[in-house]
Amino acid sequence: MKIAMIGHKRIPSREGGVEIVVEELSTRMAILGHHVDIYNRYYKKVKTGKGYKGTRIIVIPTINKKSLDALVYSFLATIEALFRKYDVIHYHAEGPCAMLWIPHLFHIRTVATIHGLDWQRAKWGRFATSYLKFGEKIAAKYADEVIVLSKNVQQYFLDTYGRDTQYIPNGVNIVDGKETDIITKKYDLTKDNYILFLARLVPEKGLHYLLEAFKNIDTDKKLVIAGASSHSNDYVKKIKNMAKNDDRVIMTGFVQGKELEELYSNCYLYVLPSDVEGMPLSLLEALSYGCRCLVSDIEENCEVAKKYATTFKYGNVMDLGKQLAEILRSKKHHDNKLQLEYVKKYFGWNNVVRNTIKSYIGDKYEYKQFDKSV
Repeated sequence: MKIAMIGHKRIPSREGGVEIVVEELSTRMAILGHHVDIYNRYYKKVKTGKGYKGTRIIVIPTINKKSLDALVYSFLATIEALFRKYDVIHYHAEGPCAMLWIPHLFHIRTVATIHGLDWQRAKWGRFATSYLKFGEKIAAKYADEVIVLSKNVQQYFLDTYGRDTQYIPNGVNIVDGKETDIITKKYDLTKDNYILFLARLVPEKGLHYLLEAFKNIDTDKKLVIAGASSHSNDYVKKIKNMAKNDDRVIMTGFVQGKELEELYSNCYLYVLPSDVEGMPLSLLEALSYGCRCLVSDIEENCEVAKKYATTFKYGNVMDLGKQLAEILRSKKHHDNKLQLEYVKKYFGWNNVVRNTIKSYIGDKYEYKQFDKSV
């Protein structure tokens, strides 16, 4: 098949869960022999090649402002895609889905992946929130298939639009843990001497709750905050002000590659105190590294972690502090064997690719057996 991917920022990148999903789907589909075009957003400071791991990169200009970025990019990408005779155009995230009606008019098959109810995120203003809801409605009305990443969002689409959706959770790669090297040299971190928060620095991830709770905890362990702004500079300033008087707090900025692997591999505890999630890919990655996890009790977190994480009442700093203190006092060894078996069984990327290709094909063609060796 000839497939277009529209909605992410750019590939290769770990700027967010959408980018990770698009890269994994696209490169694995290319290995299977499909022609995949990835529509990257262009920014002056970002260099983009013409191809990546068997896929083709098409660069689309946009405006680097949070209220216009997705609108301009997705419109121009959609117009470009109309002339390339795709078998399917796959839109990712609610904002870009606002343009899905255009290929629908031309009888081009469309698939929409709703990575989360983006309009719930605190960083968006009134116009952006309305636009995201519009994209959601367009996907529900016109997409040939809608993919959701959580049971909660699946029920939301059924209740709100009467729309049946496909539940296809994200996948994760199981990798061997890394010993400390880069993180020791850069931040003086060693095995089990730090707590890890790893996410975009946006209000809905709940980092302010964690900082508030952590300042009252009597511990020598450090708190590592790994992540960067995402159209949220005011929030980042707030976080820096909260952290400036605690020398236990380390802010690394955006991390990737071996440094990221070392952070996951050696943390004493991974914490995700979020208020809103689609499907928390960083939590899934933490589970895949065998990390002990503490997460807010929103449905999306609990659905991913099951019994393999401790939970606290979301938005409740007192309960977060209580659970955090109990874990730090505990002498119980964290046995992650069953946790790793759980991740391998339910979150393999091959299953995600297989089910996504089925959504592309629909009822028109007989589906060929997926090559399980890939």
